[in-house]
Amino acid sequence: MRTSRRQFVATSLAASAVAAASSPDLRAQKAAAREYYELRAYRLKPGAPTTALDAYFEKALLPALQKQGIGAAGVFTELEVNKPAQTSAPKPDTPIWVLIPHRTLESFVHVSADLNADPSVRTAGADYLQAPKGSPAFDRIDSWLYIAFKGHPAMTVPEFAKKRVPTRVFEMRDYESHSEVKALAKIAMFDEGEIEIMRTLGMSPLFFGQGLAGPNLPHLRYITSGPDLATHLNAWKTFGPDPRWMKMKDLPQYADATSKNTARFLAPTPYSAI
Repeated sequence: MRTSRRQFVATSLAASAVAAASSPDLRAQKAAAREYYELRAYRLKPGAPTTALDAYFEKALLPALQKQGIGAAGVFTELEVNKPAQTSAPKPDTPIWVLIPHRTLESFVHVSADLNADPSVRTAGADYLQAPKGSPAFDRIDSWLYIAFKGHPAMTVPEFAKKRVPTRVFEMRDYESHSEVKALAKIAMFDEGEIEIMRTLGMSPLFFGQGLAGPNLPHLRYITSGPDLATHLNAWKTFGPDPRWMKMKDLPQYADATSKNTARFLAPTPYSAI
């Protein structure tokens, strides 16, 4: 029997994730309906225009995702932040980031494999999809697949993001680990208290994800946010001295859990759904 492309991709992806999906912890969490997240980084050559990309995201990709029930997809550019002055400016020559939540792995496969074959997407995104070889819309796309932490099983979009507050800001952090076991220890640290501290301090976490596929594994990634930069930075200032965090951070089970931390400040595009 001939195997369809979607069936092949789904089978391959399921096989690559079998070790994680068969663990006792994940089986126990099956009923919790933990989401999956696809994060894309569209890399451009220095100085390249974003006109075709923006038009594709706004007119083709986001409407197509919404038709499939994926409403809260975010598109972001990077910011250069001066923390002491609490000011920001666009950061040049950085990727455009796209965050897509999925309820199931099948949703991820369908969007990744078939979306650009949709005639309506091809029409609305023609300038992007038919860009000439000599002036492509992007250089390359990096992509990651995450599964939500059990302590934050679904994306939480704060009210200021739903209302499209123009000053809203997001901070994306990824924590790499030198050991797969240590990476799990850091995830446990979030699940066992760190996420709750962030929530109660008003840091408005959007998602927390364990990396399943993509570059620089093992790592986790998460996004916190605020209605404006000053509010966001001030919330982080309360995190470090919080007595709950002070107690957690030196517990031996969490020692040496990360080897590299990377933080990026993000601004949503005018058409972003987040």
